[in-house]
Amino acid sequence: MLAAKDRDGMVEVSSVQGPDGVATWTWSDRSGWEPFARDLAREEAVTIYLDKVELATLMCTPEKLNFLVVGFLRSEGLIERLDDIAMMRVCAEESGVVDVRLMQPRQPSGKRILTSGCGGGLSFDEGWRLRPVVSDLRIAPAQLLDCMRLLQSHSLRTGMHVSALSDGKELLIVSRDIGRHNTLDKIWGECLFREIPTEGRILLTTGRLSSEMTIKAAKMGVPMVVSMNSPTTRTVSMARDLGVTVVGYARGSRLTVYCHSERLCPSFMCEEQRM
Repeated sequence: MLAAKDRDGMVEVSSVQGPDGVATWTWSDRSGWEPFARDLAREEAVTIYLDKVELATLMCTPEKLNFLVVGFLRSEGLIERLDDIAMMRVCAEESGVVDVRLMQPRQPSGKRILTSGCGGGLSFDEGWRLRPVVSDLRIAPAQLLDCMRLLQSHSLRTGMHVSALSDGKELLIVSRDIGRHNTLDKIWGECLFREIPTEGRILLTTGRLSSEMTIKAAKMGVPMVVSMNSPTTRTVSMARDLGVTVVGYARGSRLTVYCHSERLCPSFMCEEQRM
């Protein structure tokens, strides 16, 4: 029970226990205290062991962990395809561990870089050695905003970043996590499992665009990243060099393009190029 003073004096309010086991209540100036059920995003530490050596500990939402781990390994250049993995055992519920063995054992050669993502992401690559993305992708701004509205329809859980891979018409893969970088690794991992190409696609996200996300997009051959929020200065600088179009504040009926705007065109021009 929650004891609180409202306009009529001291009252007792029964809290509501949500599916995550957290009892909650809400207060407003109009209604005072009211019981309220809210689902919280799960956060757990998952440690990846690569060929019996501890590789990294990821703070993540423990769903689609097989996609997350495979996408992370691919993003860091430790594998090229699923066939490079000899065995993967996910023991997250028991010990928070994922054990991976490669067909040809290897370890990352770069330095460990803590990223700016929620939960403290990790990378071994600063991205300066990547080749620029070359793509003939063209899309109308209105079409991008339609895709973002589809993404928003998936943003239902509290405290979760949501990202998606799109072909400009529909969402091919959608992922959720507390870490926005994790959502991209989950997307790439699922693409490897489902044999869905990422080159020439569009990455959509609800989270802020960081330089690490731009690096991941470039590695995937994705020529355009779009967010409901803003990019960082480093994101725009790297995206210029990597040939990635950066679009921010894509919500409602507006968006802002920060670099490589040639991929955004009026609707009639896009239609002419597709004919």
